[in-house]
Amino acid sequence: MRKWLPMLAICLGSFMLLIDVTIVNVALPAMATDLSSSFAALQWVIDAYALVLAALLLGFGSLADALGHRRTYVLGLVVFSVASCLCGAAVNPAMLIAARALQGVGGAAMFATTFGLLSSAYTDRDRGTAFGVWGAVSGAASAVGPVLGGVLTQTISWRWIFLVNAPIGVATVLITLAVITAPKAGGHRRIDVAGTLVFAVAAGMLTFAITRAGDDGWASPVVLGCLVVAVLAFVAFLIVESRVAAPMITLSLFGRRVFGGTVGAAFALSFAGFGALTYAVIWAQTMLGLSPIQAGLVCLPLPVFSATLSPLSGRFMQQVPRGLAIGGGLGLIGAGGLLSAVLISIEANWPSLLPGLALIGIGCGVSVPVMAAAATSDVGDDRAGVASGAINTARQLGQALGIAVLGNLAAAAATSTLRGDGVTDPARTASRVIGGGAGTVLSRHADLARALHEAFAAGLTLAYVVSGAVALVAAVGAGWLVRTRRPAHVPDESTLARS
Repeated sequence: MRKWLPMLAICLGSFMLLIDVTIVNVALPAMATDLSSSFAALQWVIDAYALVLAALLLGFGSLADALGHRRTYVLGLVVFSVASCLCGAAVNPAMLIAARALQGVGGAAMFATTFGLLSSAYTDRDRGTAFGVWGAVSGAASAVGPVLGGVLTQTISWRWIFLVNAPIGVATVLITLAVITAPKAGGHRRIDVAGTLVFAVAAGMLTFAITRAGDDGWASPVVLGCLVVAVLAFVAFLIVESRVAAPMITLSLFGRRVFGGTVGAAFALSFAGFGALTYAVIWAQTMLGLSPIQAGLVCLPLPVFSATLSPLSGRFMQQVPRGLAIGGGLGLIGAGGLLSAVLISIEANWPSLLPGLALIGIGCGVSVPVMAAAATSDVGDDRAGVASGAINTARQLGQALGIAVLGNLAAAAATSTLRGDGVTDPARTASRVIGGGAGTVLSRHADLARALHEAFAAGLTLAYVVSGAVALVAAVGAGWLVRTRRPAHVPDESTLARS
């Protein structure tokens, strides 16, 4: 039993940082009331965390490879726990938002070290099991977040969604120091400060632009300005990495079929698997009348199937070619999206979501642990931090872009439907409805109830059609790119990766 304690320490940290991406969503109204702030201003409570997390993941991955994965992980746990206490003690919106940004710093340090710690702690089939359990935890966290957030907010206080992290963080630090050995760090490797900074700017600006595009539109000056800055910073990053003696990440890694294909598959998985889920939850609450907790419970098939199958996938899918496992998982996600598109209609109710979410959960459970193992073994344990940072950055950006793009497509479909129904200012009405403001519209125009139901159903259907198509295309690409002749447990692939 003791041999699984390192996995417990890593999964506890991963669960904390990932659940905090979504746990605050249902608590925002209570926060706004308690802190005398507007709901719009507190949107930064969500954005600040996601922004910093995405911006620093790759940099902390490189730092962990140089300084040591355990040291970086413990540092991240301490920062995250302290920041959580500050969030819970916040007396105004500015303090809460700043503390959330600090949480993102700690979360990035933790998230960037997970693959390296698991790879060094386990070998062969045990490694597959560990990656499978981690995949189950990571898949469950984002879906469980809204439910747990609703329970804590309604029964105790919104502050406890943060304060509960403190004792868990302390326990995780103690377990980590006791059971995880500190492998030799690559201290000889220089830290690429310039590359880390310009990539942080590129990823941060891109994440911010994607996040704001859903509300402001892609043509807004702020969004366009951030996209321009992101592109320029990314070009600067490519220049820096091609010239420095010790780059943060060797760009040729992305030319490797397995590594590049796995990063792309991770992006597509989050885009297709979780992008439309946001609007399914809004549909369940605003159109079907479910409470936040009830809407969260409706989403449980996704994390339950993912959590159930990930450990089995990590253990038994090692004998299956990785491209087949990853491609098959993405194919199931695509099938789940298309099935949801078929079942959702103006007459549909919440059970229509269950079959598609179940298929998506099965797909995540099959593919996520195999992605983690493939990325790490393809670059070697000495670059596991960079592999972890790249995969998790791709997943964060994929989910953010999925929410923004699918939201815009859903709004466009809803606009077309409302225009056909003769609704005045259909574009503005559709944007409000898809964004969760159906209640406000109905309070002023009760006669639009059926039109709004029809419009939201059309928008959600299109979102799931697109997400399903993206997943199916990615499944074919992953099956072709992530081709290996050997099963995932073969130990000498890290050596081959360096040749």
